[in-house]
This record gives sequence, C-alpha cells and structure tokens, in this order.
Amino acid sequence: MALTTLATVADLEARGLSVDEAETAIVGVYLDVASTAVRDAAGCPISQTTSTLTLEGEADLRLRLPGPPITAVALVELDGIAVTDWRLRSGTLWRAAGWTAADGPSEVEVTYTHGLPTVPADIVDLVCRIAAAALVAYRAEDDGTGLAARDVRQERIGDYSVTYGDDGLITEMELPGYLRERLAARFGGGASLVRSR
Repeated sequence: MALTTLATVADLEARGLSVDEAETAIVGVYLDVASTAVRDAAGCPISQTTSTLTLEGEADLRLRLPGPPITAVALVELDGIAVTDWRLRSGTLWRAAGWTAADGPSEVEVTYTHGLPTVPADIVDLVCRIAAAALVAYRAEDDGTGLAARDVRQERIGDYSVTYGDDGLITEMELPGYLRERLAARFGGGASLVRSR
C-alpha cells in the first residue's frame, strides 16, 4: 500500500494557492513527489504506517528500529524463525539473548507500526511549498516548458547572452543539502525499507 501524501490540496489552498479542478490531478502528482523527496531525506515515512523491514542482527542486546516513534511491534523473526522473547524499549527491541546467531550476524525481520499520527505543521508547509513551486512552473508556459530546469542568473539582450545557475538542482522537487541533513537529523534516518503495508 502506498503512503498518503504529507500534505493535501486543501493544505495548499489553506496557504492561499488556488487550485483549479482541472489541475487537481497534476497537483496530486506534485504533492506525492514532494512527499517522497521529504521522506527520502528524512530516512523514514514521517507519517504513521506499518512497515516490514529486514535488519542485520548485531552482537548487542538492543536492535534500533528506524522511523520513531515506534507504537507497536507485530512480528519479529530471527533468521526466519519467529521470536517472542523481546521487549520494546525506547524505540529499540531488547532481547536478553541478543540479535546474533551462534555462527555470526543474523537477519532480523520486523513488522511494526511507527511514525507520527499527525504530520508536523512545518513538514506540511514544506511539502506545500515544494508542490506550489512546481505548480507555478507548470503554469508558466502553455507548452510545458515551464517545467524545464532553467535557473537563469543573468541575461543580456544586446548580442544575446544568458547565464544559468549551477547549484546542481534540476527541479523544484530536489532538496538542498542543508535541508536533507536537517530532516535526517530530526527524524533519525535509518535502515532501508523493504516493504510497507
């Protein structure tokens, strides 16, 4: 199941951006792409979801689960065998026997519910601003060229000359490095998601 967007058309309209009925589908795409970019930078879904992921069990009593807060754990398997002798403590799974097999590191598959029940207002605003920038670019030209990457820094008319920016960003959907770092620090980044239900 796909995750819902971190912001909605209603959130855009609450910020003063009018969305025509004919633009609803494209705005939905922009909100989805912006949400994906923010989640990618954060390293977790942010909004509450149930995920199944596979982690490497290390020689430690605690196994850190990404995407806090962790609200429930439904299933834990150690090398394909269900285990129940664990406790959820401070976003980690604690197990007296640890998370490795006798012959070395193990594979731990965990199905758990995590994330925030309500998306923080600043994250909703960030996604709205990214989607709004894409919508403005979309509206800029009837033939779609407004979506092309053009960061004009300087233009001269006599003997025509133009200078484009070179900040490395191709679209409005790309987050600058400082923002990616801030989101990763705030939400904890983490293990890659295998599948989400």
